[in-house]
Amino acid sequence: MNTVDFDLIICGGGPVGQSVAGLLARRGRDAARIALVDMKTPEQAAQDPRTIALSYGSRQILEELGAWGAVGRSATAIEQIHVSRRGHFGRTLLDRKDYALPALGYVARYGEVNQALANALTPLGISFLRPAEVAALAEEEDHVAVSLQDGRVLRAALAIQAEGGVFGEQKQKSVQRDYQQLALIAHVHADQPVAHRAFERFTDEGPLALLPQDDGYAMVWCVRPATGERLLALDDGAFLAALNQAFGHRVGRFTRASARHSYPLGLNANPGQTRRVVAIGNAAQTLHPVAGQGLNLGLRDARVLADTLARELSPAALSAFERKRGGDRGLTIRLTDLMARAFAGSPQGSPLQAALGLSLGAIDLLPAARDLLAEQMMFGRR
Repeated sequence: MNTVDFDLIICGGGPVGQSVAGLLARRGRDAARIALVDMKTPEQAAQDPRTIALSYGSRQILEELGAWGAVGRSATAIEQIHVSRRGHFGRTLLDRKDYALPALGYVARYGEVNQALANALTPLGISFLRPAEVAALAEEEDHVAVSLQDGRVLRAALAIQAEGGVFGEQKQKSVQRDYQQLALIAHVHADQPVAHRAFERFTDEGPLALLPQDDGYAMVWCVRPATGERLLALDDGAFLAALNQAFGHRVGRFTRASARHSYPLGLNANPGQTRRVVAIGNAAQTLHPVAGQGLNLGLRDARVLADTLARELSPAALSAFERKRGGDRGLTIRLTDLMARAFAGSPQGSPLQAALGLSLGAIDLLPAARDLLAEQMMFGRR
């Protein structure tokens, strides 16, 4: 048996896992003593086509890591976010000018973020093990043992679980809810696009998000399963007509759509703290995509964990991290869960749906409330 000792083992080499590794190295931890284990090769990770929304706070984290330059060259800036309720009074408009920022957030491709981080971390000397798959993890009194499928065993003082997976394939955590919704994703084009404006449009079955990207929009349309299956089965013309009906005409008429895909939506959070292992990102909390907070919350996890472990590698440091992250995690989970349940679990036109529509109008009339919403979306609870 080949046993290798490290100070810290990170399971999962996506943006969250790579970020915590890079931030720790930049804060003075011996990079060669940090092991990052990932199932994918660098080439596979770089080819991931998924679209992600990065908050301005996430840009700041990528800047610190030296990865933003590459990401920013291809990302599309979000300068405004328009939030509304289909067919009802009430809307909110967030504008980057109100906060003296170049953008509220950015739309990027997951693979490009992965590649930019890998390029930024390579000179630091972190011990990458990939492709490599974790077979088992065992906590002992004074260390954690991570067994790989190829027979190698890694030992370290602490381990970080940053391999989240997707809802429906995860081990159930203490807080779990199946929203009975599907997210339909595609790239769509409209004949009157609004440059650098993102839309979050609440329909009777769930939110419909349009994120500006390239010459069109990355679409995330959350609907009940039966509706989702029906929409997936439509030809392009019928699908575009249904999209026009659901969204309205704020960007004109939709003219083209790429191939459509779907995935189930749910909440799976609070894995429970153990003495020498901590979970961050999707491994700690898988959220509904409303407001696009999942990855951004994970990157905030990475920053706070790096700040904490830079001072001390100990079980006490993991407990301190959990306490520090409780407020931001809890608020983000509650907000996204409330918005998801208002539409996924409420009948059409229910009082809960009506109250959400009215609150959108109230937020737009109350600058302090609008600023709190923008602060949460860009930086989280600080």
